[in-house]
Amino acid sequence: MIELKMAPATEEPELEAPVDAQRFRVEGMDCASCARTVEKAVAGLDGARFAQVSFGNALLVVDGPVARERVEQVVAAAGFRARPADRRRAASPQAAFWRADAQALSTTVACVLLAIAAIAALAGAPRAFAEPLYGSAITVGGWSVARAALLALRRPMLDMNVLMALASIGAVAIGAYAEGAWVIVLFGVGRTLETYALDRGRRSVEALMDLAPPQVRVIEGDAERLVAVEDVGPGIEFRVRPGERLALDGVVVEGSSSLDEAAITGEPVPVDKAAGDSVFAGSSNGRGALAVRCTHAAQDSTLARIADLVDEAQGSHAPSERFVDSFARVYTPLVFAAAAAVAVIPVALGSDSGTWIYRALALLIVACPCSLVISIPVSVVSAVGGAARRGVLIKGGQALEDLSRVRAIAFDKTGTLTLGLPRLVETVPLGQPDPDEALRLIASLERGSEHPLAAALVRAARDRDLALADAQNLQALPGLGVQADVDGHKLWAGGPRMAADALDRLPPELDHLEAKGHTAIVLGAGDRALAAFALADTVRPEASAALDSLRAAGHDRLVMLTGDGERTAAGLAGTLGLSDWRAGLLPEDKLRAIHALEQECGPVAMVGDGINDSPALAAARVGVAMGTAGTDAALDAADVALMSDDLERLPGVIAGARRARTVMRQNIVASLAVKAVFVALAPFGLITLVMAVAADMGMSLAVTLNGLRLLRGGSADPRSGPQH
Repeated sequence: MIELKMAPATEEPELEAPVDAQRFRVEGMDCASCARTVEKAVAGLDGARFAQVSFGNALLVVDGPVARERVEQVVAAAGFRARPADRRRAASPQAAFWRADAQALSTTVACVLLAIAAIAALAGAPRAFAEPLYGSAITVGGWSVARAALLALRRPMLDMNVLMALASIGAVAIGAYAEGAWVIVLFGVGRTLETYALDRGRRSVEALMDLAPPQVRVIEGDAERLVAVEDVGPGIEFRVRPGERLALDGVVVEGSSSLDEAAITGEPVPVDKAAGDSVFAGSSNGRGALAVRCTHAAQDSTLARIADLVDEAQGSHAPSERFVDSFARVYTPLVFAAAAAVAVIPVALGSDSGTWIYRALALLIVACPCSLVISIPVSVVSAVGGAARRGVLIKGGQALEDLSRVRAIAFDKTGTLTLGLPRLVETVPLGQPDPDEALRLIASLERGSEHPLAAALVRAARDRDLALADAQNLQALPGLGVQADVDGHKLWAGGPRMAADALDRLPPELDHLEAKGHTAIVLGAGDRALAAFALADTVRPEASAALDSLRAAGHDRLVMLTGDGERTAAGLAGTLGLSDWRAGLLPEDKLRAIHALEQECGPVAMVGDGINDSPALAAARVGVAMGTAGTDAALDAADVALMSDDLERLPGVIAGARRARTVMRQNIVASLAVKAVFVALAPFGLITLVMAVAADMGMSLAVTLNGLRLLRGGSADPRSGPQH
């Protein structure tokens, strides 16, 4: 895989997880400090050689002889839940979150106790009745907070559980039972809602894997047998009935049907499939029954590779996240120290202790940087997951932010702006035969050749139902053309070089054809030219619309890079409205062109086929691979992969990346603004504990919901396709 281009991290680098390490999903984490708490707890287990938690995709990786039960126990002691990272478990019905989550259940009970206590206080009940209810709400709602806080202090760590526990204990100590209960209950409600919202985004990968059935109908003679997909290997044939989804990648050996491949390519239009065509796990079969030969094991299917890549991308760190983490590591201890100063200094000077401790507790709550720290990961998780559901792979936060900053876009010609499929566009008679007869003769001459241009001539003749003759004494002339006897005439066919050797002078029509960017093939007999044929690569139907959309979005620097000659390049560039192209380029020349564009314009995106253009894709700030469904090398070759051969998705991908960066900025600015206001107001007694915790948890929930909007994609991607 191409190494992502990123600035040096300001924190310790991420380590490479061992291949045979245990992997767990950690449920209940709602901020990066939770991830660090779990990581340190598991790293302290005997035998643990490696422990790493990614908050973005809620994945815990543990290496070493550590029992699964011990990992689950220590994670539970920290206030979270760990389960083996088996995506297929998501296929089982999920219990409602308030039933499955002990934290949510305790928060619900605490809410009820708080409501009863508040009603009793408003009704004039004595403190002896209301305060025990407030205390019960604190105890029930805060037990998991206290447990997690003690674990963090033993590390030692100053996380949000420590801050909230200190705030509630301090409130009780000065007799503010009601506000202590409100702190715990609001914190619990906010954390539960955040966790639920975040898990929705994180489950997008598991939902993707659920599209592939867990069993497959293996063909055994005239019978069929249901077999678990894990037990089916390459070469085994299986049956797919109408309306079923494919469980494995394969090649159709019998039958025909239309398949909805939106899960892989994001393309909502069904694709016709017949014998010899490739099919992908997760595709939905239409009305026809198919017999398919498996080509990849379940864990190696295109769908599984997509899920793995999205999983890794969701757990990656964006450049903005490194800034936020660095800021939070300085901000939290500073505000904590300020809170301690507010509690101690005025009291030491003779002021009322209750007043200043209360203000210090409010400042203590504001010290929690949860909304700030969560602002970037939730946006990356949502943007990457949402793009994957639309058939686009974005390999992490780094690629996402780089894509949003591109100033120039370079396109490979063959296979990107064109289909890489030559076709006959014009026939120019130069002698006696009419155009159809000339085409019949040259197709008869060329039909034994494997050259792409020869194949294009044969296809054109067959499309016109021309009866081809047998070529006798066929002789291939490497680098020139072919010659043979057809219908008793000795004919030859080749490019301008061969024509120049055979003719006294080249027909002027050749210059005309080449000036339009076409490849010219001449049919001749002896020293006479009979006809000239213009062939051209097939321009992608959506190429012009895609380029127009990019220009409309402000991308004025669009460049075509090709190994074709100057005239061919100029002709295609004129067709597509491109004013900048580089022709006659070898792979190393494309590499130099990318470096030159980077120096001239800034960040460059290179769009290519993911295999032949690997050097240029690697050199560009963002490499975008076209049409990578089922192609291992292409999936690994770029930072962004368009799973379908649809260039028109590119404008939406870039627009989506820009939208994600905007959301990240909105989250950071809003979080910092709220923190700044409350830090300024807390020492003057202008905010209450309830206001502080409501603002803190409300802001955390707001940035989470704002980030989750990226799952939908919306108008940022006009080719969004269906939602799965």
